[in-house]
This record gives sequence, C-alpha cells and structure tokens, in this order.
Amino acid sequence: MTAQVSSPGTTSMDATQNEVLAEVRNHVGHLTLNRPAGLNALTLDMVRSLHRQLDAWAQDPQVHAVVLRGAGEKAFCAGGDIRSLHDSFKSGGTLHEDFFVEEYALDLAIHHYRKPVLALMDGFVLGGGMGLVQGADLRVVTEKSRLAMPEVGIGYFPDVGGSYFLPRIPGELGIYLGVSGVQIRAADALYCGLADWYLDSSKLAALDEKLDQLQWHDTPLKDLQGVLATLAVQQLPDAPLLALRPAIDHFFALPDVPSIVEQLREVTVADSHVWATTTADLLQTRSPLAMGVTLEMLRRGRHLSLEQCFALELHLDRQWFERGDLIEGVRALLIDKDKNPRWNPPTLQALDAGHVASFFNGFDQTGS
Repeated sequence: MTAQVSSPGTTSMDATQNEVLAEVRNHVGHLTLNRPAGLNALTLDMVRSLHRQLDAWAQDPQVHAVVLRGAGEKAFCAGGDIRSLHDSFKSGGTLHEDFFVEEYALDLAIHHYRKPVLALMDGFVLGGGMGLVQGADLRVVTEKSRLAMPEVGIGYFPDVGGSYFLPRIPGELGIYLGVSGVQIRAADALYCGLADWYLDSSKLAALDEKLDQLQWHDTPLKDLQGVLATLAVQQLPDAPLLALRPAIDHFFALPDVPSIVEQLREVTVADSHVWATTTADLLQTRSPLAMGVTLEMLRRGRHLSLEQCFALELHLDRQWFERGDLIEGVRALLIDKDKNPRWNPPTLQALDAGHVASFFNGFDQTGS
C-alpha cells in the first residue's frame, strides 16, 4: 500500500488516527482526512475510521453537525488509494474486494446521515472524494476546487455512487462528466448541482471561527446555512458548461460511445467545434471498455434508487479486476508510468456492444 505501514509494536489504528483527525468543538464534529502527501487518498483503514467516528457522533447528543475536510493545500481527497488495490489483486489478496464494499457503505451512510454534514471541497475532489461529499447536506467549493470522476482515464468506471448522482445532473452533463472524466471548477460545480455554496479559500478560517462561536437553535441545518450565508454565495457567473450545454446534450445522448466520438468530429453544434474535437481526442485516450460500461451504467442509474446504484457498482466491481482495464491502466499510469496503456479492446471501433452488455448480466436478480 502507498499508505504508511505500521512498524512492529504499533497498531494500524495508530496510523489511522493520524490519517483521520477527529475533534469536537462547539457541538461540531470536525473530520479531517490527513494524508496530504498522498492528496488525502483513501485507504481501507481511513474508510473504517471515518465510518466508526460518524456512527459514534450519530449517537452523541452533544454533536449537532459534522464538517468534512482534507488536510493540506492541494486536495480534499483525490480518490481511493488505487495502487494498493492493484497490488492486492496481483498478490492474490482480498483488499480490492473489501475496500469497495466498505467504501460504498460509508458513502451510503453519509447520504442517510441523521445530522447535517458540511463538506469543504477545497482543492482536488476526485473519485472517492466525490463519493464522500455528494451525500453531504452542504457542499462548499472554493476557487481551488477541481471536481471530477476521472476513472475512465485509468480503465475504471465512476463508482462511489456516481451511477446515481451523475445521471441526475440536468441534461446529459453528468453523462459527459462520467464518460470523459474531465475536471470542472467551482462555477460548473454549482451549475451542475454538485456543490451548493462558493467560498473563497481565504475565508475558510473565518468559517471555522463562526462555527466555533455559533449559537445553536432548533434546526442545526438552518444554523449552518445561516453561517454560510454571511460568507459564501450560491451562484457564480460564467459557468463554461452553461454555454456548452446544447452541444453536450446533443452528443452525449447518442446511442453509444463510438457514435459520440464520430459525431463530435463531424457535426458542429452552435460554437462548440473546438470543444468537440478536443473532447473527441480526449475520449480516444480513454479505455474504450470503461467508457462503454460507464455509459450503460449511467443510463441505467437514472432509473435506480441510491441503494440499487451502489449494488450495480459492486456488481461491476466484482468482475472488473479480472475482466476490465483497471490493472493495465494502473500499470501504465502509476507503476511503469509509460502512459501508454494497452486497452482491451484497443479502439472504440473494436468495442463490442455484447461484451459491454455482459457486465450487466445477472444484475436484475442480484441488485434490485
């Protein structure tokens, strides 16, 4: 694992307590992901520590709300510690199986948490980081926020509830974000409904001070909203995706990924030609299989409950390390770093619709 390994005489809990900091101040439980050198990427120990702490605070009448944040200047959370999952699979371990089951359970618990959760999405919020924040009641972005579900770039699919929250973004925007893996900034996050408030990062300390001095009333969520209203805004001008929306809604409603790429190159919608050709070039670097499965997953997810979406993602996970492109993606991008993944199939033209569909076989019985 890329996380620190405990030396003899220490327990993994000690390491975990350093990697997840928990503190209660003025009836607010503050949870900090504390692996800044690793962009706060999640390990299984961190997932377990977060879930344990949230369960304890759910039962504690002295805790009225929870704040989630990441340590350091660069990231809230850049996803799961995917290298450790690759190593587990290659060595015959079970970490890659246990991790997703427990990570999804944590994400689901946040969606259903009985007390308001405020997520401070400063810096990178990628993959597993999105899973943590999208169930929060109050999602705050800053000028440093970079949100993405970038999984297709390493031969995987947008999980952690992505099959639920992406297709519920207006139009085809969420399909675009999932199939392309592009990063968006604060204005687009608000426009897409992936964030609720914008706050300059320079005001995060002032937010903490206000939380420390907050006079609580009957409804903690309203109390927190009142604090945010003094420092933050709920809309920003000039969201790039607003201007691109007609083109995105056209192209990403097409039946399959090969059609999307072909049309991006051949058809011009409004003033989107440069964006369209750039997007086509980007898609041709991604795993064809991952994009095909992602498109089908997101379209199914539109009609599934949150619980069914997590079940569908687990159904795909159980096959993906053997049948998908993740192991090759991690090799090419994180281990050998040759940045030349040999996807299987290698091109969109070779992508077989029946092969994509086979990943969903049996889900109707197991997942719904």
